[in-house]
Amino acid sequence: MARMVALGYGKFVRAERVFAVIPLDADERGDGRRTYVHVDGLSEPIVASRSERAILTDVEAALVEASGVPRKRRAARTDAGQESLGL
Repeated sequence: MARMVALGYGKFVRAERVFAVIPLDADERGDGRRTYVHVDGLSEPIVASRSERAILTDVEAALVEASGVPRKRRAARTDAGQESLGL
C-alpha cells in the first residue's frame, strides 16, 4: 500500500487513489486554491493548495516506494562533465 501524499492545509490522500490532477485557471486561483485532485471513491475533486507538479512528484515517489523498485538516480551535472561535452 502506498503512503499518504500531502495536498496542503492538512489534506492528505493515499497515492494510489489519485487518478487526475488538474491545475486551476488563473481566475480560480487564490486563497490556497491551486489544483483539483480527483480521488477514487470521492464524487467531487479535492481542492489542493500545492501545485500539480509537486503533487505528481510525491505521488510518483510514493508509488515507486510501494512497488519496491529502486528509484533511478539522476546523474549530477558537473563542470567536468560539461567540459567532456565541449561546453
